Amino acid sequence: MTISIKSTIFICLFSSIINTAYTQQSIPQKVDALLKKMTLAEKIGQLNQYNGDWEATGPITTDVGNKLDAIKRGEVGSILNIVGVQHTKVFQEAAMQSRLKIPLLFGQDVIHGYGVTFPIPLAEAASWDMAAIEKSARIAATEAASGGVHWTFAPMVDIARDPRWGRVMEGAGEDPYLGSLIATARVHGFQGMGLGNLDAVMACAKHFTAYGAAIGGRDYNSVDMSLRTLWEIYLPPFKAAADAGVGTFMNSFNDLNGIPATANRYLQHDILKEKWGFKGFVVSDWGSMGEMINHGYVKDNYEAAEAAINAGNDMDMESRSYINNLAKLVADKKVSVKVIDEAVGRILTKKYELGLFSDPYRFSDADREKRVLNAPEHVEAAKDIASKSIVLLKNEHQLLPLSKTLNSIALIGPLVKSKKEMKGFWALNVGDEKEIVSLFEGMQQAAGKTKLLYAKGCDITDTSRAGFAEAYKIAMQADVVIMAMGERPDMTGEAKSRSDIHLPGVQEELIKEVMASGKPVVVLLMAGRPMVFNWTADHVPAILYTWWLGNQAGNAMADVLYGDYNPAAKLPITFPRTEGQIPIYYNHFNTGRPARNDNDVNYTSAYIDLPNSPKYAFGYGLSYTTFKYSNLRFSKKSMLKKETITISFDLQNTGKYPGEEVAQFYLRDMVSQPIRPVKELKGFQKVMLQPGETKTITFIIDKEKLAFYNDQLERITQPGEFRLMIGSASDDIRLQDSFELTD
Repeated sequence: MTISIKSTIFICLFSSIINTAYTQQSIPQKVDALLKKMTLAEKIGQLNQYNGDWEATGPITTDVGNKLDAIKRGEVGSILNIVGVQHTKVFQEAAMQSRLKIPLLFGQDVIHGYGVTFPIPLAEAASWDMAAIEKSARIAATEAASGGVHWTFAPMVDIARDPRWGRVMEGAGEDPYLGSLIATARVHGFQGMGLGNLDAVMACAKHFTAYGAAIGGRDYNSVDMSLRTLWEIYLPPFKAAADAGVGTFMNSFNDLNGIPATANRYLQHDILKEKWGFKGFVVSDWGSMGEMINHGYVKDNYEAAEAAINAGNDMDMESRSYINNLAKLVADKKVSVKVIDEAVGRILTKKYELGLFSDPYRFSDADREKRVLNAPEHVEAAKDIASKSIVLLKNEHQLLPLSKTLNSIALIGPLVKSKKEMKGFWALNVGDEKEIVSLFEGMQQAAGKTKLLYAKGCDITDTSRAGFAEAYKIAMQADVVIMAMGERPDMTGEAKSRSDIHLPGVQEELIKEVMASGKPVVVLLMAGRPMVFNWTADHVPAILYTWWLGNQAGNAMADVLYGDYNPAAKLPITFPRTEGQIPIYYNHFNTGRPARNDNDVNYTSAYIDLPNSPKYAFGYGLSYTTFKYSNLRFSKKSMLKKETITISFDLQNTGKYPGEEVAQFYLRDMVSQPIRPVKELKGFQKVMLQPGETKTITFIIDKEKLAFYNDQLERITQPGEFRLMIGSASDDIRLQDSFELTD
């Protein structure tokens, strides 16, 4: 058959018009059109997420069958734990063989870095540096996206007041104000200029919600709290993430007041999707849907799927509850197709926003992956952020910074030469171990002509003292001793809760042995949580809390030890004296019988065998220099609700080193119904000052800073006196005064 030139031109023009019309459709129009083409089975497939078996982060399912065949049948919407261009292409090619060729979403736990590992999130939180935290997430996203990852299961924004909880390492600590700012920074970092950009990944705020309040600090445990505590303390970082445009939410393993989060309609539908207007989608945590059977909330996966989908849980991670039961639930009229369409529509929307329908392989670019992974500027940024995360806890007689003219330094302890351990928990095995810098290697680079001596002394969990004699002998030969002590990375993290958070094994005994040498001793503590180390805290002259700092750990520690970087980090979580004080946090309520000090135990709210105060308070952290706070002034001492008050004060560097200070601003509502905490962080500024330099610091007090939730969960203010506190830590208030809020 012969086709005329005119017919050919007409066909081309018609095709061009159709394609143009499609590309000009809005994403909601495209989603609606695609939904109309999908069978119920294909819709349910979009709600189903499987692990790719590359590296499991939960109990592995063994009865799924051939995942690639399931993908080709349109039964899978997302895969997790598949990274790298080669791996992601294989799975995406299978999706392109499905009837509608709907692309897969690739998810991965990119928690604190991808190729280059950054400090654990709790360590980064100690920097109180939002720009640095955002940059860390930005680089992690750039590297992850180059390997075909579309979606990270981060940031974890759970408030944690209990250091026994293993996942404390993954969040931002105990304070909702600081936690909210960090949540915003991480979302902006991961998502960059917006979804669809090739250097951005979709973020996921987790775990919704109150997971960090697990009873007894035991992971996956129940949570029981008032709704006011929920709204005041645990929800604000999630609201901040939502306001920052986070693409997804993940629900939590715990029940909240008797209802598992996976089936909690109040959380997922009423608060998140209705009140907050969240347009992304909600994914369950690994297997949490099926685990509602163990909770005793449902009898089987059929009921679990019904409860979860009707509560607002959109995607099922690894429980197979949706894929095996939703079709029957629709047939039984227990779940409406409308509910399924809404969940599927939310997921498809994100796939369109990522540009995956235009090019399913757009994130899988081998050249970009090779160019981006472990780029020199990423490594340099990792070092900078690691330095900013180190907290100086003690520095008697200005032992630090070390002189570069020392003849010899003894490096002692189980973590001196450790490399892989520096990455901490939740680190991906994408990079090479030789790219990690140990403390010993960092000191070798920085020490110049100073002779470095080494003794291990003991292992992390040793009960043997066999290496003590050698450690003592090495210490006696040195001018200064540096000891690297702490946890194993697998002692903190998911499913790594501990009832005993003391420094493990015989490490503190080794510290005592070395201290007996009479040499100046600096202890570096490496961990993912606050530990208890009272003897060390009381007797060792200099202590740095280094957490787990990532690839550049050794170089960052050396920079701080030698003063090439002056530490400025502050604790984002309270350090207890012992486990008996837990939970312990700075923003607690007062009681009818408050203790006036640590010695006031006569019929007051106090222990008779332990001070009430923590070992190290929230916001605490020293510098090699000193700072003076002075000249507090108010624009006025009384304000109406529609007005503001400007407060200012002078901050001076009174020491001999350039340094940064995190000036902290707290408020207390003196008389309130219901009662308010003894203090609440309401602002801070991180300020760099040269020796002798003074800067004026300003904060604005407005209605929102004075507002709180009443028993009806209404956001209100009440007139009365407010106490303003300015200081270097929550327990180191340098300036204070009062002002009034009037009707």
